[in-house]
Amino acid sequence: MYPLLVASRDDICAMNMVSYLITQCNMREVYADAAENCTIYSCPYFTLMLIDGSALEAEWIDQWLNERRKGSYKSNDHSTDGIERIDASCYIFLSKHRSESSRPTLTCHSTGNFSDAVMGGNARELAYTYPSLQKCYMLNLYANRGKVPNYDIVIEATHHGPTSLARPVLFIEIGSSEREWNDMNAISVVCESLLSTILDFKEYSRKVGIALGGTHYPEKFTNLLIDSDVALASVASKHNLKHLDEYMLRQMIAKSIEPVKYILLDWKGLGSEKDRMVELANSVEGIEVVKV
Repeated sequence: MYPLLVASRDDICAMNMVSYLITQCNMREVYADAAENCTIYSCPYFTLMLIDGSALEAEWIDQWLNERRKGSYKSNDHSTDGIERIDASCYIFLSKHRSESSRPTLTCHSTGNFSDAVMGGNARELAYTYPSLQKCYMLNLYANRGKVPNYDIVIEATHHGPTSLARPVLFIEIGSSEREWNDMNAISVVCESLLSTILDFKEYSRKVGIALGGTHYPEKFTNLLIDSDVALASVASKHNLKHLDEYMLRQMIAKSIEPVKYILLDWKGLGSEKDRMVELANSVEGIEVVKV
């Protein structure tokens, strides 16, 4: 795999991760445009792109890269050679995490909107997912948990943008307050876990499922990732189940780049939507429904 890492200059936590990666990996600048405020660094294993503005609204990255690869973008003050070599297998966004509890948290998640687009992306659109990538990262992060004893390690349910990129999207986040965003120990643990994932990526695609129910921080599904051979595509939390219909369910299945074989139901976390979710899940042919 050869991922493109994306970080916003407006995100102090992301920039702390960027500084760590550039130093540790001896990355070199291969593209810079002062007018666009875009800079790209490279090393043999991945590419790193710095952008302005919100990472949640970075729907433009595909088109931006394609225009420059095709030579439709001309400029006299820099070369596009670095861009021409980018053929990303996925987009990994480095980001801060914010929550009302301000609880120290290391987390990751896929992106997408089950209803309105409140935080970037398009309404009722899910991004592509890379289940094995998320699983590999979470296993590496969990293996380093002793170095960050005060942090919760948990996935989040699918939420926010970007949603329309042509490659799978994974957000890797540190939260949940300014103290954690500047915690260089946590920064190093997250970055080293990410590097281990990129350098020693393993496929875990034998059992890929989509997940329905539970809270926004679904401990049951986090435990499945860590303690079993299951990998997860999109995750719909309990509060989004009211928006989940056949169209969105099939999108959860189709937008995994690895074949989805299971629909996983958090049996105690389906709330008032339990009967409808069971009926909806059982209507999909060729997919095994599993209660967890």
